[in-house]
Amino acid sequence: MTIALHRVFWALPALFCLALWQGIPLPRAPRVWAAYLVMGALNNAIPFSLIFWGQQWLQSGTASILNGTTAVFGAAAAGLLLRDEPLTPNKAAGALLGLAGVAVIMGPAALNALDLRSLAQLAVLGAALSYALASVWGKTVLAGQPPMMNALGMVAGSTFLMAPAVLLLEGVPQMALPASVWGALAGLALLSTALAYLLYFAILRRAGAANLMLVTLLIPPFAIALGALFLGEKLPPSAFAGFAVIALGLMVSDGRLLQAGRKKGAFGKAP
Repeated sequence: MTIALHRVFWALPALFCLALWQGIPLPRAPRVWAAYLVMGALNNAIPFSLIFWGQQWLQSGTASILNGTTAVFGAAAAGLLLRDEPLTPNKAAGALLGLAGVAVIMGPAALNALDLRSLAQLAVLGAALSYALASVWGKTVLAGQPPMMNALGMVAGSTFLMAPAVLLLEGVPQMALPASVWGALAGLALLSTALAYLLYFAILRRAGAANLMLVTLLIPPFAIALGALFLGEKLPPSAFAGFAVIALGLMVSDGRLLQAGRKKGAFGKAP
């Protein structure tokens, strides 16, 4: 939880300075800041806490598969709660194919470890549901605000919520850290949080909540590929098959390539 607090706390001044540089005024309406507080809880404080707690007893592969259900939850939540994002067969099939791809990458050992009676696994599933609800909340309540301001407001809300929790559960964060640790925290705060949430809210506005949640399907393949590239880790044989299944799921969910194929087939038929 201390690492999570570092992520949002140091992202806050970076986003604030960027908002000032772009001349984006801070909202004055209390309801907007209340909405940011809810967004910070749903998208940061609750899922971070649940995942960190659950991973004390879970293998990383099992946690990745469970986290991949965010795409399924996202499609379902958007279909149920957003009128302009109905749960189409393509979206449902694409999300399930993507989840199957994550399972293929992680292998049978992670699948054998799945047991929904486990509180740790239920905690990670709760985090995935929280992420999905956050995307719906953001589109419903914060669509009128600039993505820059949404990122700043959400990080402010999550910092406000997490700071007292960290002080209560883990004590005052240690600041005398090695330079390498500060470098890692800076990367988490500036790239994985500040920049990532700017993209998050921009994509939410353009592509919708269900499509935004499909990004969780890409986390395992990117993590495995980057580990192989920079850490010398070996790609498991199942990784390439899993990548292909995830790609197929994304294409099915998007639907445009399939429609183009049908049109091409129709034009190719003899009169």
